[in-house]
Amino acid sequence: MALSHMLTLCQRSAAVSSRGLLLRPGSVHVRLAAAPVPEQQQHGPAAAVAAESPINQQQSRTFLTMACVQQQQRCVSVDNINPAIKSMEYAVRGPLVIRAGVIEKELEEGAKKPFKEVIRANIGDCHAMGQPPITFIRQVLGLVSYPPLFNDPSIPADAKQRARAILDGCKGGSVGSYSDSAGIEVIRRHAAEYIQRRDGGIPADWQNIILSAGASGGIKVLMALLRCPIDGKKPGVMIPIPQYPLYSATIAEFDMEQIGYYLDEANKWGLDIAELERSLKEARKTSAPRILVVINPGNPTGQVLSRSNIEDIIKFAQRERLVLFADEVYQDNVYESGSQFHSFKKVMMEMGEPYSKMELCSFMSCSKGYMGECGIRGGYAEIVNLCPDVRTMLLKCISAQLCPTTAGQAVLDCVVNPPRKGEPSYEQFEKEKASVLESLRERAELVARTFNSIEGFSCNPVQGAMYAFPQIRLPAKALEAAKKDGKPADTFYAFQLLEETGICIVPGSGFGQRPGTYHFRTTILPQPEKLKEMLGLFKSFHEKFLQKYK
Repeated sequence: MALSHMLTLCQRSAAVSSRGLLLRPGSVHVRLAAAPVPEQQQHGPAAAVAAESPINQQQSRTFLTMACVQQQQRCVSVDNINPAIKSMEYAVRGPLVIRAGVIEKELEEGAKKPFKEVIRANIGDCHAMGQPPITFIRQVLGLVSYPPLFNDPSIPADAKQRARAILDGCKGGSVGSYSDSAGIEVIRRHAAEYIQRRDGGIPADWQNIILSAGASGGIKVLMALLRCPIDGKKPGVMIPIPQYPLYSATIAEFDMEQIGYYLDEANKWGLDIAELERSLKEARKTSAPRILVVINPGNPTGQVLSRSNIEDIIKFAQRERLVLFADEVYQDNVYESGSQFHSFKKVMMEMGEPYSKMELCSFMSCSKGYMGECGIRGGYAEIVNLCPDVRTMLLKCISAQLCPTTAGQAVLDCVVNPPRKGEPSYEQFEKEKASVLESLRERAELVARTFNSIEGFSCNPVQGAMYAFPQIRLPAKALEAAKKDGKPADTFYAFQLLEETGICIVPGSGFGQRPGTYHFRTTILPQPEKLKEMLGLFKSFHEKFLQKYK
């Protein structure tokens, strides 16, 4: 049994003492009562304890008690930390991913498995799955990080010009210096110019651009700004179900109220206004809804909203006095013929007043798109129609965080200020960008087509983003086995898939789904040959799974 698992149980000691776990300082024994464990806790570390032999359990208990004695001597325990942190969950890096990491270590140490490698289809980490970096981006990043490269004649002049502009905007001419809290001014100006080009000339003010460590940094700081009770009620955040777990985790961390609205799976995961109205009406009984989050293109569902759907959403938000959070980090990732990305800002402005006066926060990242620079952490938020006094408070808030990573800012500058036609890097840049996006389009089609060919699966078209979210219909015997194992049925399925094939996915229960349905999220990011191999393993596993539980 891993030490981390024992410490986890130790930290839960006070919470479960009334259920029979008795701890005495200085003791070397633990008495465990046979009280039932709640279903949601009957997996992960707790399940590992239950599966041990009696001898191993006794050894674990002795070691666990010693750890607990040490824990009791500390000033900080799990019982006196922020309770909101304890309620946080982040499924994309949850128990399945932890187990996948353990399996990778076991394979490195020579353990015999039915597979030779773990295929991580759980997270949108493009480069980890073999996507090559864009040459121009890495050239600029190299130049700003190591200025002697300006003497390298193989690096084109436009990359050097971009890098010089960035360095000129840095104090001391170095990306090792702090930037302004909202980011390097020249990059904020370039971001505003990018938005204006994208939206057909609709003006964008660089002073409304906040650079951040990925889109996540901007989302969290703006959500924190609205963390204020209204009439004694918790502030509420409306999020799509299924959703990206950053939102549910942040809502829990900030002790806000999560308000889920279901996407319409029967309509390509579209957003139904009647469902928004139902969700809002129910939420207002106990909370004060303030934010409406829309992810477009969708994560984990891969849908691309139509313009008419966006117009309806804007009308709803305006009527109900909600601040729109438009998560648009996948705006370059649109694959299905007939689908098109429309920015919420562009639609809102073209609708005219009163909609053009609404408060809107939109988010972009260099982690997705064709760039895939996840680890470098660059992003921006555009804040539209925010009260000047509130913007002052926002800038004060982010000043306490000093500044976003300057390397991330440099990469973002390459995204919003790419090579132009006639510049030396243009042709190679456009070729590499088109190659990545075309390959993703082909993989999106392959994934949906393959899952729809497997018995018991149904999968909407992957219109955009980097994920598929198929529904899986599980036999009654599998549901019974999952219940007996203390796991949600989709988690039960995903663990078996991992153990037998090495494929790591995320169960739909980690994103939210309609009761009685089961899904999982998989990325489309494995390179084509690896993806075909993965889908073949998936199909073979599922056929055996059905045979076992039919």
